[in-house]
Amino acid sequence: MAEQFDVIVAGAGMAGELAAIMAAKGGAKTILLDRNDQQEAGKKTNWGWVCGDACAKAHVDFIEKEAGIKLTAPEIDHKVDGVYVLSPDMKNKFLFDGEGYTLDRPKYARKMVGEAVKAGADYRPKHEVEGPIVQNGELVGVFGKDQNTQHFEIHAKIIIDALGMASTLRRRLPPNEYIEKDVSTDDIESTGRYIARFDHVKEDPNYYDPKNAIIHLNQQLAPGGYGWVFPKSDGKINIGIGVEKKSLDIRNKKLGKSDTLHKLIDEYVAWVPTLKNMRIDETDHNGKGYWSVAVRRQFDSLVYKNYMGAGDTMTMPNPISAGGIGPAMVAGILAGKTAAEAIAARDTSMDFLWRYNQRFNDAYGNKTAGLEVFRIFLQSLNNEQINYGMEHFLTKEETTAMAYGLVPEITLASTFNKVLSGLGNIGAFKNLIFAHSKMKKLIEMYKKYPKSTGEFKAWKEAVAKEIAEAKARFPPNPV
Repeated sequence: MAEQFDVIVAGAGMAGELAAIMAAKGGAKTILLDRNDQQEAGKKTNWGWVCGDACAKAHVDFIEKEAGIKLTAPEIDHKVDGVYVLSPDMKNKFLFDGEGYTLDRPKYARKMVGEAVKAGADYRPKHEVEGPIVQNGELVGVFGKDQNTQHFEIHAKIIIDALGMASTLRRRLPPNEYIEKDVSTDDIESTGRYIARFDHVKEDPNYYDPKNAIIHLNQQLAPGGYGWVFPKSDGKINIGIGVEKKSLDIRNKKLGKSDTLHKLIDEYVAWVPTLKNMRIDETDHNGKGYWSVAVRRQFDSLVYKNYMGAGDTMTMPNPISAGGIGPAMVAGILAGKTAAEAIAARDTSMDFLWRYNQRFNDAYGNKTAGLEVFRIFLQSLNNEQINYGMEHFLTKEETTAMAYGLVPEITLASTFNKVLSGLGNIGAFKNLIFAHSKMKKLIEMYKKYPKSTGEFKAWKEAVAKEIAEAKARFPPNPV
């Protein structure tokens, strides 16, 4: 007979570990399953824990407040005062995000597995979840292969899916109007990053700053995405790029090139003049890696019958920065907390679990549809337009606000004369105003997120219409 639990958490990544901690702390009989061994908990791929490693201080504080877990060294690797984005010509530099940290992902994962076990969760490494067990249209458990490649089945009242963007659970759910099974390739960025040591050549905070994370907007170097140089401790960096496939294809065709992500990341590393003698740091076999990241709003619903999703499974990374650590932390805590409440109330219906949708929307998700529109708009600009726009279209305060998902009132009178001096950019300016209006409308729509399943369908269709109009207005045009 299948083992019985209250809550199954599938995947011991950023969201899954916290979901297991919160569910177990809340009194639910919880099991945490992960395909990796204990020393490599939450590892995404054979390349390692592939990401930028950065998260905001607010999200680390959220863990301490909600889970009672204080993060320190060694899992907190390095503190940064802010994240700055630079224009392609390097003449404009805006604050993109505030105080935060870069993590040592392997050490963080091992610490949080320990916290899950301490909280009472049954942790089982080397257990690969292959799909859901469905009865009468509802999830009742999961099946997969254990460390001996033997088939296992585990039943539970609630399943929390934290398996990542290609989740074998989400993609095999019964047909329903709540959870999307697939992610459009237009909403995915391919990323590559190196964790490396280097010899510092000269001081130039536009390329490397030990106190701040640096982002380079440049459609030639990273079409449809950006490059980053994030400082780490002990003379190390996390350096990488993200590119969008359609933008890369357009750029290659126009320039007569056949560049790949692998080639572009090496060109980006060579382009950064402050680094010399860079060598990959293979601690925990985590030095060089490539991965795909969703850069859209989170799925419109995060719950189905007996099912909740968190982290990359639900396309939660920030649509502008592709940063997935912070939203995964928030979602993991809220999903685990909601699951424990449902078990205690003996009510695992969709109506009860719906509060997780509302909680994530209030804590993080209400800004992401607006940010998705801003991302689509940015991908429609070439380097010249980005340079001009960052110089004339927006103030630093307005740009910072929009990067945070806020929608400031753009003072048209103060910018219009400057726009007229560059007549070739009037079209881009009009597009900015259109994007601004869409962002504002979507912010208002997410303030009215459905309070119940009955209100969901009409709201979802209205949101999809706004996003579709933005995509139709702003096709990628990197060169």
